[in-house]
Amino acid sequence: MRNRASRRAPRRWQLAVLVVAIFGLSGFTVVRTNALGAADRLDRVVDRVALFLDPPPDRPIPATVVVTPRPSTSASAEATPRPLVGGAGVAGPDAVPSRAPTPRPTPVPPRTAVDVRLVADHAAVFAAQLTKDDCAVAATQMVLAILGLGNTSDAFQQEIKSGLVNWESLNDSLNGGWGPAAVQQALTAYGAHGYEERAYSSYTDALRDSAIAINETNKPVVMFPWWGAHSWVMTGYHADADPTVFADATVTGAYILDPWYGRNSSIWGWSDPPGNFEGLAELERNWPVGTPMGIGPGWSRPEGAYPDRDGRFVVLIPTTPLVSGEGGSGS
Repeated sequence: MRNRASRRAPRRWQLAVLVVAIFGLSGFTVVRTNALGAADRLDRVVDRVALFLDPPPDRPIPATVVVTPRPSTSASAEATPRPLVGGAGVAGPDAVPSRAPTPRPTPVPPRTAVDVRLVADHAAVFAAQLTKDDCAVAATQMVLAILGLGNTSDAFQQEIKSGLVNWESLNDSLNGGWGPAAVQQALTAYGAHGYEERAYSSYTDALRDSAIAINETNKPVVMFPWWGAHSWVMTGYHADADPTVFADATVTGAYILDPWYGRNSSIWGWSDPPGNFEGLAELERNWPVGTPMGIGPGWSRPEGAYPDRDGRFVVLIPTTPLVSGEGGSGS
């Protein structure tokens, strides 16, 4: 997800020359052939030197909403006492039932499985990331394409990417570049209003609230899997019941747009094609809830601490319904 602002590009090459000079001629030969990944390591060294000499601005970002765990649905709800008249609410011999009319209960729809999809043709709104670091840019682009606020061209992705200079913040990404707040601000800048960064201690709560938000707003959700290093767009879901009606409904999977499609990761493998349905096992593999490789669940970044995100599952949730002027592309 990291991608430094374009204003740093000239300095980056100056730093690369400096680092290579330090390595010496023999080191340069190794880098040229990328023996044992030496060129990749050089790239990381250059990034760190650039970050030290030209850190991202320490500008404020929209707050992360930390969501408390949802109470267990297995707990029985207490019966609501019937209102009484007289004695300041204390039942006595003179107390009589209230004469207020009893409202007729709203009929509960039958409990049936639901399959919700915002997008009919995922290929029409898919945009692959142009470089290995452009996942957040491509995810932003796909959300805008779904909402009818952009397209899937390489030129539009480059345009969004160039705007990072306006949104980059040390508070959002300690190693510079794109973080959830930058994505949120980019969406707002292009007219996709109402997105909010939320961090959940429960993976199931994050998935459930994402499904509810898709139902209520008709907008996609941005997820940050791979311990916060990647970006996905969630365009729908399957559940054993409507989560907006049944508190104990279980979301059993999600439809995903992965900008990494066409690439292979040494950790996560080949990504799935646009709009692939990811079941719970696959979602949890990419958005770990356990501690594989000694890394904690949810958000866990090596560059430093993110107090509101660490150990939590981070998503950009739409909070306002689709309005005229948005939507229509690919749906």
